[in-house]
Amino acid sequence: MTVSTTTLKNSYSGNGSTTAFAYTFPINTTTEITVIERSATGIEVVKAQGTGSTNYGIADNGATGGTVTMVTAPAAGTTLVILRNTTLTQETDYVANDVFPAETHEDALDKLQMQNQELQEELDRSIKISRTNTMTSTEFTVAAADRASKILAFDSSGEISVTQELGTFKGTSATTTTATFVERDIVKSTTAAQLNNIYICVAASAIGDTLTDTDHFALLVDAKSAATSATEAASSASTASGHKDTATTKAAEAVTARDASVVAKDASVAAKDLAVTAKNEAVTAKNAAETALDNFDDTYLGSKSSAPSVDNDGNALATGALYFNSSTGALNVWNGSAWVAIVADTDVKVSVSANDTTPNFLLSKLTAGTGISLSETNNGSNETITITNTGEDPTALAIALG
Repeated sequence: MTVSTTTLKNSYSGNGSTTAFAYTFPINTTTEITVIERSATGIEVVKAQGTGSTNYGIADNGATGGTVTMVTAPAAGTTLVILRNTTLTQETDYVANDVFPAETHEDALDKLQMQNQELQEELDRSIKISRTNTMTSTEFTVAAADRASKILAFDSSGEISVTQELGTFKGTSATTTTATFVERDIVKSTTAAQLNNIYICVAASAIGDTLTDTDHFALLVDAKSAATSATEAASSASTASGHKDTATTKAAEAVTARDASVVAKDASVAAKDLAVTAKNEAVTAKNAAETALDNFDDTYLGSKSSAPSVDNDGNALATGALYFNSSTGALNVWNGSAWVAIVADTDVKVSVSANDTTPNFLLSKLTAGTGISLSETNNGSNETITITNTGEDPTALAIALG
């Protein structure tokens, strides 16, 4: 026989029904066939020749190959691999002066070629450097105990080495180390200047080395700076809180006008939320408070010697706007078309009058809030409205223009 093919392995996909699988290479004996079933998850099981439920039988046809018949059909998603695994022995013995045994010699050469093919198949599946690349040594001498929990890597010269992806935690050290370190070992500092900093060893270091020695250690986690930043953030929050208090005080000044006070409250809440995050965000709270003050300024126009026709920003008057007439000594409210004087008595009552001949003119312009009663006199002729607080708080009045 001659070995005229380099094929020594056949691979098939299981479907749950097919049991017969051909191999297309010569073998010396059926014991040199290896059958491996690989599951969809990558688990490999070497099958055994025989009649058991997980085994197989072989029908060898000589140089052209043969058939492997599985007792149980490989499931869908599995892969069945049939390969030759020739024994690494030399069984041919020549006797001096005997006739040259050509057939026996050819069988020995065939077996040798089969062994060479199988060795080449192993080499083809191995990791190796290219033919134009160089490496001084592919050996490592690290003992098993020192290789445990490590990985195979390359050192700074590109040579193979046993190392660790992220080294062993060696505990804590203060100014100097109390243990030897190898590359990638990690340690936590306890000295005040580097408190809780995490360092990684970048070159083997002996006992007594300093963690700030950049030839042997590199800073991995700068906890000290983080702690300082946290302290500064707390200080910024305190400063921002002061701005928030200022903003709250300014907002309180707007309590006279309902709309302005709501805006101030929202700005104050926004200032409180923003003040927590950082010192610079306190500026936003300050701006919000100034906006609230400006809105209040647009509603309460302050003291005027005569009735204004626009608000303090030169914009149109808003319904409900107020101003104090320094000439008459009366507080006036803009009802949407005219200024109406508001006069309060000492009995927590407010009288509003208007020289209008329309009956219920004033009552149609006002709506009483909770705890407020309205009464009208001179109906249709210089009407007068008396606003009385009937609630629990004798100092509070709430009215809305109709």
